[in-house]
Amino acid sequence: MLSYLLYGRIQAVVQDGIGKNRNLQRNLIQPSTALTKFYYADAGAVNGTTGRDNTLEATRKSRDKTARIEVNIMIFASDNWAGAHPDVMAGLARHAAGFSRAYGAGDLDRAVTDRFSVLFEREVAVFFVATGTAANSLALASAAKPGGVAFVHRDAHVATNEAGAAEFLGGGGRLCLVDGPLGRMEPERLEAAIGRYPAEFLHYGRPTAISITQTTEVGTVHTLDQIDAIAAVARRHALPVHMDGARFANALVALETTPADMTWRRGVDMLSFGGTKNGCWCAEALVLFDPKQADEFRFMHKRSAQLFSKARFVSAQFEAYFSDDLWLKTARHANRMADRLVEHIRESRKIRLAWDAEANMVFALMAKDVAEDLKTAGVAFYVEPLPEGFDGAVADGEVMGRFVTSFASTEEEVDRFGALIAG
Repeated sequence: MLSYLLYGRIQAVVQDGIGKNRNLQRNLIQPSTALTKFYYADAGAVNGTTGRDNTLEATRKSRDKTARIEVNIMIFASDNWAGAHPDVMAGLARHAAGFSRAYGAGDLDRAVTDRFSVLFEREVAVFFVATGTAANSLALASAAKPGGVAFVHRDAHVATNEAGAAEFLGGGGRLCLVDGPLGRMEPERLEAAIGRYPAEFLHYGRPTAISITQTTEVGTVHTLDQIDAIAAVARRHALPVHMDGARFANALVALETTPADMTWRRGVDMLSFGGTKNGCWCAEALVLFDPKQADEFRFMHKRSAQLFSKARFVSAQFEAYFSDDLWLKTARHANRMADRLVEHIRESRKIRLAWDAEANMVFALMAKDVAEDLKTAGVAFYVEPLPEGFDGAVADGEVMGRFVTSFASTEEEVDRFGALIAG
C-alpha cells in the first residue's frame, strides 16, 4: 500500500470519547494535533484493480478523550491530490542506485530528451522544471522584452493562480487578459487586444507572446481549428505561441490526435508539458520546438533555480510515463471517470451540469446546502466562481462545484458519488 498526507478541509461526523455524535469541520494536517492517512491500492485504478481503500482516519488527542474520524471519502478536489502511478515509482526505484552524470547530462536524461523528440516527430529542446508555474513563467519570460505585454485568457492559470510569477521572472512584463467563453480566447478579441499595443507607440508597451491553455482551467479543450485560428493571429504579429499543457495528455486523448498535430504543426512554439497531474511524482518540462532557443534559454533556466542536479530522477519518471503509452492510458482513464461522473449528474435532480465536460474536469451547479451535504458525506471538491463567458442560468443560492478525476479515480468511487446525488 502507498500512503501520503491528505491536505484540505473535510466535514465529518465524529464519535467522541463519551459516545456523543457531533459535526466537526477542520483543517486537516495539523501536525501537532492530527494524524491523517489516505490509502489507495498500489496497482492503481488504471491497471484494472477493483479499487482502493478510501478510508480517511484521523486521531485527535486532548487531555481527557480521543476523537476518531472514519469516512469513506471521494476525491474530486484535484488531480494533484492523487499520488504517483506504481510504474512511475518503480522507475524511480530502478534508477536510485549507482551513479549518473548530474545536471541533465546523464545517459538516461539524453534518452528521455530523444523520446520527447520522437513523440513530437521533430527535434526539440527539453528543460525539466519543478512546477507548471515555473514552466509557464519561464516560457513567457523567454519572450519578454522591455515594455512587453503577453496575451492570455482572463481565466488562465498563469493569470489567476501563479501569484505574478510570469511578471516576476519576465522582468516586470505585463499580462493582458483576453476574453472568450469558457477558457478559450476568441481570435477577434485577441486581435483587438494586440491592436491596443502598437509597438511604435512607446508609452503603451509592445506585444511579446500569446499563451493558451490545453486543457483549459474550466475543463474545455481547444480544437485543432481553434488553435490554428489563434496561431494565425500570432503569425500576423510575429508573436510566439505558448501552450500551458498541465493537462496536455487529457486534451490529447480527448481530441484523438498526436502531440505534433496539437502543437507545432498548429503553430505552437513552446509547451509546458505536465506529468505531475497524470501519474508522475514531480515531473514537468518546458519543450521548445526550436532547439536553437536552447542556447539562450539554458541561462534563464539556471538563473531561475530550475536546473536539477539529480535530473535523472525526473528522467526516470518520464521514462516510465512514456513506456507502453502509460501517459495516454492514465489520461484516458481519468477522462472516462469524468464521463461516468457526468452520467450520474445528468440523472440527478440535486445537481446539474454547468456545461459539457471535455476532459477530466466536471463543473456542476447546485444549491449551497447540497454542496455542504456532499462535503459532509465525504466528497472532496472545490467551489469555484463562474468563469468569464458563462451564459447559463444560476438560481439564487446556487454555487458551482469543480470535480476533477484522475488516473487513481475508480468506478466505485464515482458510483458512490452518484448514489449521493441520485433522486
